[in-house]
Amino acid sequence: MNKLYLLLSLCCALAVFGGGVLAQGLQYPKTKKVDHVDTYGDTKVSDPYRWLEDDNSAETAAWVEAQNKVTYGYLEKIPYRAQIKQRLEQLFNYPKIGAPFRKAQLYFFSKNDGLQNQAVYYIQKGLDDAPEVLIDPNKWSTDGTVKLAAFSLSKDAKYAVVGTSRSGSDWMEYQVMEIATKKMLPDLLKWVKVSGASWSGNGFFYSRYPEPVKGHELSTRNEDHQVWYHKVGTAQSADELIYEDRANPLRFHFASSTKDERFAILSISDNGKGLKGNSIGFRDLSKAEKIFTPIVSTIGEDSFSVLDNVGDKFLIETDKGAPNGKVVLYDPKTKSWTDVLPEKPEPLQNAHTAGGKLFATYLKDVTTRTYVYSLDGKLENEVTMPGPGTATGFTGNNDDKFVFYTFTSLNYPATIFRYDIAIKKPSLFRSLDIPAYRPEDYETKQVFCNSKDGTRIPMFLVYKKGLKLDGKNPTLVSGYGGFNVITSPTFSALRIGLLENGFVYASVNMRGGSEYGEKWHEAGTKLLKQNVFDDFIAAAEWLVANKYTSPAKLAMEGGSNGGLLVGAVLNQRPDLFKVAIPHVGVMDMLRFHKFTIGWNWIADYGSSDNAEQFKALYAYSPLHNIREIKYPATMITTADHDDRVVPAHSFKYAATIQEKQRGDAPVLIRIETKSGHGASNTAKQIEGTADVHAFLYKNLGVTPDFGSMGAK
Repeated sequence: MNKLYLLLSLCCALAVFGGGVLAQGLQYPKTKKVDHVDTYGDTKVSDPYRWLEDDNSAETAAWVEAQNKVTYGYLEKIPYRAQIKQRLEQLFNYPKIGAPFRKAQLYFFSKNDGLQNQAVYYIQKGLDDAPEVLIDPNKWSTDGTVKLAAFSLSKDAKYAVVGTSRSGSDWMEYQVMEIATKKMLPDLLKWVKVSGASWSGNGFFYSRYPEPVKGHELSTRNEDHQVWYHKVGTAQSADELIYEDRANPLRFHFASSTKDERFAILSISDNGKGLKGNSIGFRDLSKAEKIFTPIVSTIGEDSFSVLDNVGDKFLIETDKGAPNGKVVLYDPKTKSWTDVLPEKPEPLQNAHTAGGKLFATYLKDVTTRTYVYSLDGKLENEVTMPGPGTATGFTGNNDDKFVFYTFTSLNYPATIFRYDIAIKKPSLFRSLDIPAYRPEDYETKQVFCNSKDGTRIPMFLVYKKGLKLDGKNPTLVSGYGGFNVITSPTFSALRIGLLENGFVYASVNMRGGSEYGEKWHEAGTKLLKQNVFDDFIAAAEWLVANKYTSPAKLAMEGGSNGGLLVGAVLNQRPDLFKVAIPHVGVMDMLRFHKFTIGWNWIADYGSSDNAEQFKALYAYSPLHNIREIKYPATMITTADHDDRVVPAHSFKYAATIQEKQRGDAPVLIRIETKSGHGASNTAKQIEGTADVHAFLYKNLGVTPDFGSMGAK
């Protein structure tokens, strides 16, 4: 919401709100209803809260203010709310450092000293030299809500593209920094979204949209994604248009360059038509070519990603004919494809070139296995991990002697390792000391349950040692299940606040993600989306059946597509949970494609414009399946600058479930300001988490014990 009017007349507020609805002493605003009906084939669908989609209206602003007044009034009465926040600050107050990376002779890394609102970027001449501050985003705004959203260095490390985002919006502005002087040049590029910055010579490729309608920047549907080339030292008006396709406005267009900057690669996807694949082509920049030669000219269901070039040929990661993924070598002269890393039983998660080698990460029951190959696909060795968990990194330059990677698991804080390519061994580079956390106090395990159709579903658990399986443990189950995204077992310092108070945390790996390759993803999309909800319900039932918890002690949480998950499951199995926390959820499955880049999700969800897909969407859409029943305690969260999943989803959902709640459990909506699809700074992240924890404790009947907590 880009404008929330602070001065609203009393008459306006009274026009929007009448009498309220009581629950646990809460007086909800009675939201105004309008007579609006949409027709889908033979089905008429009422949308009485359509007016809440207008993020510029004074009425919507009044509604937001009234809802937050109720929500914060409720939270402020929780006696231990301030102590929860204080404890979370203590847990989060440790240095968080990113793995270093090299450009030319310089190294760069990010670091947050503990409670800084934004991480600081550092530069150093060698790994043993003293680092210097290069960029400190904390100085960009008084409240710390302007963040570094993009950072891309030129090959010679002379310049860097610095992208900024304000208040959590997905819109970015690009500037150019001169590394030697640490000064920003006059270059300023606006309306950048869904973009990287890939250098080529004295400039870089990037993607942007035409300037949106003024006043509707956070809700207007984004169309006509364009690729441009910007030359350092020039105005944006002088940028060269590299590619656009006005005939297909709902496509993404990306241009990147190979590591030697010889080739420019163009990738085009058409998710707006429900296609999950992409096309790719190349230009030989050494020959000043202006036309992209197709490698794959047709957009279909297969995905292709150019990893790098090997001379005149291209290493490409693809799932064509290989649902688990493979790496191939493409020869433009003969148009031949040769398998370099053939498909394996385990899905290929990532592949990168560095130091003249090919690093490939596979998933074995959702945990990382990384192997090193020669560029022609000969296995050299496996990179051993500290245990089951998640490893990321293994990127670098072609002349690197070593690469860095970060390993983590549910009870293992992010730790940086260095892999020496010549001796083929990893070594510890940097571990993080968290004074308020003792890893030996907790244990984690992976379990499996069977979904409704018999599919085997993985789930990771973490909890305090000595757990009794008596069905009385407060438990938070979380998941995502969509967009080919893996829900990896990773560490969270803020989660420790729950674990030390006896919570079990469960992370479910449902269909729709990439845990078991493309077939696993497809099994949770479009007409098969109900599988995702069935998987989650089965996992929750397993926790109850195995006496980890009971419905009276069970809560669920998810964000974005995971917020959709929580909303759908809440409608289908309200009896199974005591508390529900849907964050920034996609709640209106009939209209999601009408806003910003929502059309991009059609490839996963389908579209209400398609008669068959409409039936599937309408059958589970969280907004359209709310009934007049007793719902569990629910706290919906969203933010005024979320221009990915616009707040209207949560607004309409909250108004409807408040209207139809027939139990005495609270149904609240917490609307953050100057924040987006994720928290815009550390302070807001901790405040939001503290309020969620307070809501969980109160409604699960748990009184946190702060006397037993403290530094080790």
